[in-house]
Amino acid sequence: MPLRPLRLPRRSPRKFVFIILILLVPSILFGIFTHHQKITYFLRPLWDKPPPLFSHFPHYYAENVSMDHLCHLHGWAVRSHPRRVFDAIIFSNELELLEIRWHELEPYVTKFVIMESNTTFTGIPKPLYFDSNRARFSFAESKISYGLFPGRVNSLKPHEDSFELERQQRIAMNRIIRQSGISNGDLLIMSDVDEIPSPHTVKLLQWCDGFPPVMHLELRHYMYSFEFPVDYSSWRASAHIYGPSTWYRHSRLSDVILSDSGWHCSFCFKNLQDFVFKMTAYSHADRVRRREFLDRQRIQKIICKGDDLFDMLPEEYSFKELFKKMGSIPRSSSGINLPGYLLENADKYKFLLPGGCVRDREISG
Repeated sequence: MPLRPLRLPRRSPRKFVFIILILLVPSILFGIFTHHQKITYFLRPLWDKPPPLFSHFPHYYAENVSMDHLCHLHGWAVRSHPRRVFDAIIFSNELELLEIRWHELEPYVTKFVIMESNTTFTGIPKPLYFDSNRARFSFAESKISYGLFPGRVNSLKPHEDSFELERQQRIAMNRIIRQSGISNGDLLIMSDVDEIPSPHTVKLLQWCDGFPPVMHLELRHYMYSFEFPVDYSSWRASAHIYGPSTWYRHSRLSDVILSDSGWHCSFCFKNLQDFVFKMTAYSHADRVRRREFLDRQRIQKIICKGDDLFDMLPEEYSFKELFKKMGSIPRSSSGINLPGYLLENADKYKFLLPGGCVRDREISG
């Protein structure tokens, strides 16, 4: 007698779909919750529009070319005497970069205007790093105009109003600038410590007449050191012909920008502890989504690979640029066109040069 084939009970298609959904939906929701930032950044070209493009001024410079000729190349007129220059920054803990910045610009700057606070932008109490290390900057002592901002400890949720605390410090900076002795017609540079205009850029703006009264400075962006050049996307530094309406800000103030005007070295610290401090102290501290982000061994590996400290995707407005910049930053072996003081003191600042990615573990200052 032939065997009958075994018939399994048929499941209802609806029940099968329901089981699949029960299994998949929690996994999808967990994935969205865990990686919502990456998903948002990946889809940014779909939901966000890029800001208007800058109008770029070509920038000309070569050694042994006269200032008269350089001014005329830019379509400007040379002055009979240089205008005074005021360099204004808010300081946190970037001691090494401040040394490089001030040594580079000292021959051209009339006053270094610097303000620091006893709290971070996130409302965390902090030491007065500049004030306690002021002897390191004795070469510029006669030019320093220093101000202290009495910050407030953030009593709200961590990072809840970090941008408001930053805004308060930038507003207070206007008083320090006025007290420095600045006058109408002087050149005022507004930037963060790690946004360093090149000396020849400052000299050009010091000696030429005819450029816009407010102009952004395009800086080459580096990450962790000058071994990892990113692009020329840094634009927040700006140069101003000081006047009654001049107001200290770190946002877009003009549609014109001077090309290739210096260096922006983000997270370029000597010690691992300084990385941890910056990650928890600046306005984007909410990017520290997990405690392991602050692990020093993890930070050290990321520095040497050129990866992202916060495990984020690039902030781009097109999929072309997004895919182009995904992954590690390509390493560069070039030490050309870097700050002169950095190269003259290469042993002291080797952590900023190609091949120097390994950091110290002790605290700065």
